[in-house]
Amino acid sequence: MNTLSSRLVTLCFFCLVAAPASGGSTAEVTVTGTITPNACTPTLSANGIVDHGRVPARSLNQYEFSTLPSRTLDLTVSCNASVLYVLVGVDNRAGSSLGPGFYYGLGTNVHVPTERLGTVSLALRDVVGDGDSVLVLASSNEGQTWFPESNAYPDNYMGFARPGTLVPEPHREITATLHIETSINAAAYLTLDQEVPLDGSIVLDLRYL
Repeated sequence: MNTLSSRLVTLCFFCLVAAPASGGSTAEVTVTGTITPNACTPTLSANGIVDHGRVPARSLNQYEFSTLPSRTLDLTVSCNASVLYVLVGVDNRAGSSLGPGFYYGLGTNVHVPTERLGTVSLALRDVVGDGDSVLVLASSNEGQTWFPESNAYPDNYMGFARPGTLVPEPHREITATLHIETSINAAAYLTLDQEVPLDGSIVLDLRYL
């Protein structure tokens, strides 16, 4: 039996489609920001770790993506004053993405580097800003225009505002549930005769406006 290991690194994971008797696999997520006089601190529950366990290669679909169980993390951004900022998902494995602009990459097969291993998608749900429900606003042109969008697409700005408002607003605290969906490429396109670590790496970058 072979298994595949998936790793989403800085939003960062590790998960493994592994061979028999291989060790467990984990997925890590980390968030970075910049210290300013009005500083914000982003944190994730469970130290940002998402564990998909072992994924047997024989369980993968031959000719379509295999979706792993959904995972969630609690995201909190705390500031020492009301601050205007955005979050940006930066894909450190963009070259391996099977859907650039929509999905983050999971890296390439270490044994056959031309093989791309899968995708990760992120979304922010149940967002609360300073005690009230808020919308997630997205911008694909670095803040020139905004639209409601809870999916955290690569390189999009994500801001937060009251319902009915279409420009981001400053907040002292934001809490949200980060939904993480991981899919492994069709087995027919992967060489799985030995352990293959999935090596996705995503940074949630906090940028002040």
